[in-house]
Amino acid sequence: MKFKAGLAALLLAGQAYAGVAINPDNAQLQYTGRIDFADRARPVLSWPGTSIEGNFSGASLAVKLDDQQGKNYFNVFIDGDLAKPVIIEAAQGSKSYVVAKGLKPGRHRFLITKRTEGEEGGTVFQGLELDDGGKLLPPPPRKQRRIEFFGDSITSGMGNEAPDDGPDHLLKEKNNFMSYAPITARALEAEAHITSQSGIGVMISWFPFTMPDFYDQLNAVGNNDSKWDFKSWTPDVVVVNLFQNDRWLIDREKRLSPMPDDAQRVQAYRTLVQKIRALYPRAYIVCALGSMDAVQEGSKWPGYVRTAVDQMRDGGDQRIDTIIFPWNGFGGHPRVKQHQANAALLTAFIRQKTGW
Repeated sequence: MKFKAGLAALLLAGQAYAGVAINPDNAQLQYTGRIDFADRARPVLSWPGTSIEGNFSGASLAVKLDDQQGKNYFNVFIDGDLAKPVIIEAAQGSKSYVVAKGLKPGRHRFLITKRTEGEEGGTVFQGLELDDGGKLLPPPPRKQRRIEFFGDSITSGMGNEAPDDGPDHLLKEKNNFMSYAPITARALEAEAHITSQSGIGVMISWFPFTMPDFYDQLNAVGNNDSKWDFKSWTPDVVVVNLFQNDRWLIDREKRLSPMPDDAQRVQAYRTLVQKIRALYPRAYIVCALGSMDAVQEGSKWPGYVRTAVDQMRDGGDQRIDTIIFPWNGFGGHPRVKQHQANAALLTAFIRQKTGW
């Protein structure tokens, strides 16, 4: 019995040490987004769309994650096949997820993206596991163009993979990768940062903090004191898509008292955009709205955005403009087809304004 126990221990030890471990601080891993590197060995991903990319050799790939709440989902794309992600449903705690096996010999590529957002909690990336003889190779070149998106659930991708007649809240059907924002960035061959939170507004949110409280955080899990270093990454284009939640909470829910007048609504929006302008003096800013009922016929909210932008242009800021996405026509969040249509509009608009 002692011999058998010893043999089992050796076999387990062999399994534990099989393969090649790639640590999170490996210089050949390419990270994108607001990622907390306070501990280089334990980077924390919290914002939607944050990603890890790289090239490797070997027949298999596993991803090691330590998820805070067990609510996050991730896409893993192998060899550039963006239509067929392997989806990781992260369990709470530390776990290894096999995402590719039986690959052909030679060079392969991976891209890991966070489908969910800060309200699902943060995730510590613990590294990769390759099979015996596998190697991490130099990463692909970084894209030279940069876009940052400030937004709410529309930008995050809430409910975008749900059926038209289905609910919007299921976490497995939230996929930031197929929101208009990353779709636009891919079409323009640009690197994207997604600074968004479902339910957030400019003047009021469905929780006690707003985008003016939240936009400068390094960590997206709630309202916290973490600070993003804006000098570490500077976008060429900024897209702001906010005011949908303000429309609901002010006009429909009557949550603000006294009720702000039109001028106060315009001023609140302009103040936020001016903060963004101060951070990025050379960026082209696109103030978007839509495609939910804040843009339906008769709504005043597109006018608030246009007026704020006109005021900034009158003040001398000529690198700013407005785009309004058409109303999606039903009460739910936009689905992938609507995101694709909005991304096509935004892509053409940015190309026209920037020469991309």
